[in-house]
Amino acid sequence: MEQLYYEEPSLSRKDDAIEFINEFYEYKSSINGVGGLNRYLDDYEGWLEKLKEDRQEVQKENRVPARTYFLVRESDNRIVGMSNIRLRLNYVLEKSGGHIGYCIRPTERRKGYNKINLYLALQVLEKYGIEEAILDADLDNPASWKTMEALGGIRIEEYIDEYDGSESVKYTIPVSQSLKDYESIYESHTHTH
Repeated sequence: MEQLYYEEPSLSRKDDAIEFINEFYEYKSSINGVGGLNRYLDDYEGWLEKLKEDRQEVQKENRVPARTYFLVRESDNRIVGMSNIRLRLNYVLEKSGGHIGYCIRPTERRKGYNKINLYLALQVLEKYGIEEAILDADLDNPASWKTMEALGGIRIEEYIDEYDGSESVKYTIPVSQSLKDYESIYESHTHTH
């Protein structure tokens, strides 16, 4: 399997990032875990400023400290996915969204990349002392919840999302235990930059 790594978004990735998001529109695919990039296609620099604010440790009423990363394939330097990792949860995120939002671009799916994406996201949570990750997915998105289960996710409930009315499933993942249990599978496919 390919080597993948997390990269912090930068100005040098502007064209790649916009092309990445446009692929979701082209394939009429839902967009998750991109830190709002889809709302900033005409203001990439403004999005980078938003990410800088997201990295601040101060929790605001409707925003929480977060880190957003591109998941990059080393062999061709292509952005294949993204992850938005919330370091604290507010009421809304406890109900819907959880600690990690993630995605793989439509043309790169079914290659096992999102499992590596989640593994790397759990490493970030561990670095910040978060012991239990809460994640959710639409019930009709089995690829997402099977990714969670592949890294030791435990389904704790099915519910109707009070914000968009969708049927959702919520999982918890014990962060350190998952990283330990799956290190032999995923560590060899990650690369630190």
